[in-house]
Amino acid sequence: MEPARRKEPALTAESLASDIADILGRFGVAPSRYSGVGRTIASPITGEGLGTVADSTPAAVEAAIARAADAFRAWRLVPAPRRGEFVRLIGEELRAAKADLGRVVTLEVGKVPSEGEGEVQEMIDICDFAVGLSRQLQGLAIPSERPDHRLMEQWHPAGVVGVITAFNFPVAVWSWNAALALVCGDPVLWKPSEKTPLTALAVEALVARAAARFGGVPDGLVQVVTGGREVGAALVDDPRIAVVSATGSTRMGRVVGERVARRFGRAILELGGNNASIVTPSADLDLAVRAIAFGAMGTAGQRCTTLRRLFVHDTIYDALVPRLAAVYRTVSVGNPLAGPVLVGPLVDAAAGAAMDGALAAARALGAAVTGGEAVAAPGAAGGCYRRPALVEMPAQQGPMLEETFAPILYVLRYGDFAEAIELQNAVVQGLSSSIFTTDFREAEGFLSAAGSDCGIANVNMGTSGAEIGGAFGGEKETGGGRESGSDAWKGYMRRMTSAINYGRSLPLAQGVRFDVE
Repeated sequence: MEPARRKEPALTAESLASDIADILGRFGVAPSRYSGVGRTIASPITGEGLGTVADSTPAAVEAAIARAADAFRAWRLVPAPRRGEFVRLIGEELRAAKADLGRVVTLEVGKVPSEGEGEVQEMIDICDFAVGLSRQLQGLAIPSERPDHRLMEQWHPAGVVGVITAFNFPVAVWSWNAALALVCGDPVLWKPSEKTPLTALAVEALVARAAARFGGVPDGLVQVVTGGREVGAALVDDPRIAVVSATGSTRMGRVVGERVARRFGRAILELGGNNASIVTPSADLDLAVRAIAFGAMGTAGQRCTTLRRLFVHDTIYDALVPRLAAVYRTVSVGNPLAGPVLVGPLVDAAAGAAMDGALAAARALGAAVTGGEAVAAPGAAGGCYRRPALVEMPAQQGPMLEETFAPILYVLRYGDFAEAIELQNAVVQGLSSSIFTTDFREAEGFLSAAGSDCGIANVNMGTSGAEIGGAFGGEKETGGGRESGSDAWKGYMRRMTSAINYGRSLPLAQGVRFDVE
């Protein structure tokens, strides 16, 4: 017997705002943080306001940076396993609040409930990863060419980490950075998207709970500053911010990267993606249909790893593409609070206009489009709902070469494997990619140096849904940054190489002699 679904109240601005206020209040967020004078935060579900959040003033941002710099001087001296204990407590608070925080993600971003809670689970997972990592921040022992010498490398905390996040993953991407930065010994100063600050305030309150349980957390270790571009610019330009991790468009990343480099800071950039999958003649088409559907339509096409280009071999094109078209015609689109839908709203009307413009440009090039039309969502007329679009292109050109943050999948035929690889790599971004094949040679060729040029390359699965255990990031105009698992922690630390002479003579490297009496 299926469990009873939560009965949703009538969708009004008052009910959604009340829902948010109730959750934030239980978390301990002061009402003054999300009401009164400030920037109106609209829910993509209805287009109506959830609350108001004031932009941090320049003086408040300056004070936050100063507190973070002071916190660094204390936190860097705390043993890494103890720092890991703090992150463990954060993970416990997230576990206890998973349903409520997932609800805030759904209300503020428009994600379907399973994706809202899934994002919180990702936060929990990276906390677990970071706790183990806190006992594994190893350096190296290196053989020295000099007698009675030891050569080694070790890693030290880098300093304050500024985290600038985008609306589409309002809490998970922060956690990828924060969990690692905290165990590495770094304070974290977070500037969330101006579209999604309520989730940040909720997380800040949960972290404060963990800090109270831990005891002795320095003031300013984890902070949130809110606002638009000018607040982010203050973090980017301040030399007290050792590392700036920025997620967003390539245009934004180009500005951030140049400005951080100007002061010789370190930038971790997670930027655009124009991700592709290749479907070969040997592919399991049942598996491919499911994977392509989720990759292209999940989160309403608003993931940086969303599948946007599909290359299908001539011999199976007519077997696969009509099946996909049928899915696109029938997939459930609508209000994520009103029933079991798979595709929720776009973030705002501007995203809908961008989708309409890209489809018009494709049609002008002779494309055949299935879907893409506006969808009425009962009780949520102010939201921007679009049926995902399957676009059969005559060639890879025009909008297919650009990232449109919407559920558009461009499809193109290919003839041989080399052509498919060339088509896939022929864009400026290099985030995620995948291939569907049961041919061992094709799979390994795709993963080889002559295959995909992306930071992520999958076999027999889609381009999205990365696990936290691997480093996440891409090449080319995706920015080259790496976050989350593997050895991404090194981006939040500084490397020190040391030579220790435990003998009584002073041999010099490379046989150099410098004898003095």
